Parts: sequence; C-alpha cells; structure tokens
Amino acid sequence: MTTITTERMLTTQKAIAEAIGQEMARDDTVLVMGEDVGVYGGIFGATEGLLDEFGSERVIDTPISETGFIGAAVGAAINGLRPIAELMFVDFFGVCMDQIYNNMAKIHYFSGGAVKVPMVLTTAAGGHYSDAGQHSQTLWGVFAHLPGMKVVIPSNPYDAKGLMISAIRDDNPVLYIFHKGVLGLGWMTNNPRATGEVPEEPYTVPIGEAAIAREGEDVTVVTVGRDVHFALDAAEALADDGISLEIIDLRSLVPLDRGAIIDSVKKTHRLLVVDEDYKSFGMTGEIITTAVEGAFDYLDAPPVRVAEPDVPIPYSRPLEEFALPNAGKIAAAAKQLIST
Repeated sequence: MTTITTERMLTTQKAIAEAIGQEMARDDTVLVMGEDVGVYGGIFGATEGLLDEFGSERVIDTPISETGFIGAAVGAAINGLRPIAELMFVDFFGVCMDQIYNNMAKIHYFSGGAVKVPMVLTTAAGGHYSDAGQHSQTLWGVFAHLPGMKVVIPSNPYDAKGLMISAIRDDNPVLYIFHKGVLGLGWMTNNPRATGEVPEEPYTVPIGEAAIAREGEDVTVVTVGRDVHFALDAAEALADDGISLEIIDLRSLVPLDRGAIIDSVKKTHRLLVVDEDYKSFGMTGEIITTAVEGAFDYLDAPPVRVAEPDVPIPYSRPLEEFALPNAGKIAAAAKQLIST
C-alpha cells in the first residue's frame, strides 16, 4: 500500500485563529475580547470562526474603548482567567498605555510576585499599503524598551501558531504583534510566504529563541516580521552575485536571543540589521550593541542598519516605499558591507 502525505497549508491569519481556538477548547479560562473580534472575526481575521464555536461569553465584542477592555483583561487575568485582548492597530496604544504599562506589565512587580497577569495583548502592525502615519507603524521597539512584558513577532504561519500557543500558556503578560504583510490577507500585496505548512495538532514555539531563516556565510541579517521576507528576497537575488546572506528571524524581542546574534556574527564577520520601526533609539541600536559587546573582534566592517527614518510614515505610496525597508535596500546595504 502506498501512503500519500499531503502538506497542510494555512495562511498566518488562519494559523493564529486556529491556535486561539485550540487553546480555548483545551482551557476554558481562555477568552477573547476586543473591537470586532466576534461577529466580524477581527478585521485581520485573527479571531475568525471563534464566536460560532465558543459563544459571546468567551468571544466578547467590546465598545470602542481600548482603555476599558484592556483594563478588563488585566482584571480578568489577575482573577484566574487567561484573556486575549486585541488592540486593533498598535498605533492606538496611546489611548491605553496606562493600562498596558502601568498595570499589565507592572502588577506582578508591584505585588512582589504574588499576583500573576497571564494575558496576551495582540495587535496589528506595519505598513506598505498606504494607510499613513496612524495605521502603519510597528512600534515594537517602544514596548521592548519597557520592562515587564514579553514581545513576540511571528513572521510565518508555523511560528505564528506555535508562538500564540506559547503566549497563551505563559504566566507573564505577552504582547503578540502580527505584521499585516505576513498574514496572507487578500487586500495586502501578495506575499507567497504568508502561506505555509502548519501541523493540525497544537504545538509550541519557545518565546525567546531566534530562528535561522536562511543559512549563509558573508553577512548576518537580523530582523523580524515582514522584513524577514524582504531579506529572503534579497538573499535570493544576491546569490546570483555570489553573496551569501545568513538571515536571523528574532521571532521575539523580549526575551532577546543575543546568543544567536553573536554566534552568527562570529561566523560571517558582518552585520546588517533591518527594522521597519524607527531608526533612532530602537531595535537596530540594541542588536548592533549586542554584536559589538559579544563579537567585536570578529567584525570586519562597521555594522549597517536599514530602518524607517525618524519621520511619520507617509500616506503617498511612493513616499512610503522610499521610507520603509524593502528587498532592494537590503541587497544594496549587504553589497555595501561586502565592499567595505
């Protein structure tokens, strides 16, 4: 008898929704709340189908009050539940930062470790689709800078499911940021890597462990989210020129897998950091500092970074593409490093 193995393919969006649904089925303390997470299934599809399966007591459409429902999620977590609250766009953090940082992230410390806040705050980030400066930022550097919460950023369907399950099961507050460009949404620019093989059974991906998205010899490229895909595109183009990129997908900023960065730089002797977040005072500087502190004697050239300039993200498509990282900019920066 011949056994036929069929790969099971999901978009990142569906992988996230499946992870949440499987954890809700496994643990009745898990619930979801946020704007349009129920009937609509989340505007990015991250809670698609959950209302029909679990009902309105566990999938709660909230009023447009981020401060209110994130505060409610914090209270629910303190009292033994495992809520998942969806902040529709990360750009909206300003209206609810007190709940996120002064409550969600700090209550464990304020209580001397006696009170846990096992909640997940999910949010969408990223540009490349002309939605201007209040709907296109990533801002993960802001949250990574503030102690007390883990920060997770999946780049593909497999990691999206495994990291979501890990986040839900974690006893710490976790900020789970999904880039719109990796979700596999029909109204975004087509991204073939937004669909991938995802096991049906539940599984976890450890928070705080980076992945090598592509092995290489000449330049280490460290990045997260949508830029992993741009880096892979650049690597494929540069391979024809004999330039080999090693791409590190951090997967989370907190905890940060500093060992993976240092090990790769020791191998390639060159570092390129790519970040869709703002250039100054952010992830790029932290990664470069990590490499300098841990592998200074191995660097054959000063590290280079490709990041969003310190300006609001433009609405104009040509200006937006001028500002944000892309495969062409990554390839050019890698060539610059090689020639140095």
